[in-house]
Amino acid sequence: MSGTTFGSMAIPGQEDFLRHAGRMAIHFARVPCNYQGLNVAFHVEEGSNPMYLAFLVEYANGDGDLSLVEVLESTPGATWTPLRQSWGAIWRLDSSHPLQGPFSVRLTTLTSGKTLVASNVIPADYVPNTVYQSAVQFSPEL
Repeated sequence: MSGTTFGSMAIPGQEDFLRHAGRMAIHFARVPCNYQGLNVAFHVEEGSNPMYLAFLVEYANGDGDLSLVEVLESTPGATWTPLRQSWGAIWRLDSSHPLQGPFSVRLTTLTSGKTLVASNVIPADYVPNTVYQSAVQFSPEL
């Protein structure tokens, strides 16, 4: 967590004290997300290129954590390729060949195991540091 974000949890005027408190135990719990009116989006990260694709998954309703993110290239006979979690909600693929878009993305949640496919959501001519909106969303938890 960034110092700015950590400091924002402090009593006003005590931000520096909290940031410099040293090691402390932190307890947290995941909560279901519900982004009403928004579909899942993919922010292609800076540095992505034909041999490396990284993106941030945004606005995914549900469990609050993904266990698997896969991409499908637009080449004949292509199969789903799993990405590696880089950090947080950023997932990456280091490829041994130039990647061919447009790309479909398949998301699987950790707790419920729900799967969602965003077809052809990242175009072949994607631009790093750009957000691509899908037309799909996990059903909100009731």
